[in-house]
Amino acid sequence: MREGLRDRKKREARQHISDTATRLFAQRGFEAVTVAEIAEAAGVAKATVTNYFPRKEDLLLDLQPEAEQLLVDALRGRPPGQSAVEAVRALMHRLLAQKHPLSGVAPGTARFGRLMAESPALLSRAREQRESLESAVARLLVEETGDPVRADLVARLLLATATTVVVTAIRRLIAGDPAVTVATDQKRVIDEAFDLLAAGIHTFGGDS
Repeated sequence: MREGLRDRKKREARQHISDTATRLFAQRGFEAVTVAEIAEAAGVAKATVTNYFPRKEDLLLDLQPEAEQLLVDALRGRPPGQSAVEAVRALMHRLLAQKHPLSGVAPGTARFGRLMAESPALLSRAREQRESLESAVARLLVEETGDPVRADLVARLLLATATTVVVTAIRRLIAGDPAVTVATDQKRVIDEAFDLLAAGIHTFGGDS
C-alpha cells in the first residue's frame, strides 16, 4: 500500500524527534536530558513529543513497532513446512545483510549500546518490549498450531535467541572490535545460535 502524504509527514516527524533525542542522549546521557529539552531542540511542542512517545525510553527504543511487524511478517509469510526457527533465522540474516538497526551491526550501534548499559530505565523498558514481542509471536503460533503452552515457550526461546545474537554484536562493538569483523562474524553467530535452538524445538510450526 502506498504511503499517503499525511502518514509520511507523521513518520518523518516521529523520526526527527527520535533522532534529536538520540543525539542529546549521546551527548549528555539518558537521565540528564528532559523531554522538554528534546522538544525545544526538535522545534516542536512538548505535547507533540509525548503524543509520539508516551514514555521517554521509547525515544531511543523507537523500533518496537517495526520489530513486531518484521517478526509477524516473517512467520506469517514463511513457506509451507518451514519451522518458526528457520523463519526467524532467515529474518536475522536479512537484517544483517541490510545492516538494519535491529541487526546489532548498524552504524552507531556501539553508542546505542553504551547508552543502554548505563541506564537501568532503558534496560527495563527493553525487557518490557521483548515481552511484548514474545506475546505477539506466541499469539500467532497459537493461531497456527492450537498449542498455547508450546507456542508460548517457543516464542520466548525465539526472542531470547534473537536478542542474544544482537547483544553479542553490541558487546563486541562496545569493546572496540572492528565493525567489519563483527558484521562478518555475525553470520556464524546467527547460525550457531539458531542451530542450537533448532536442535531443541525441531520443526515446531512447520511440518510435523
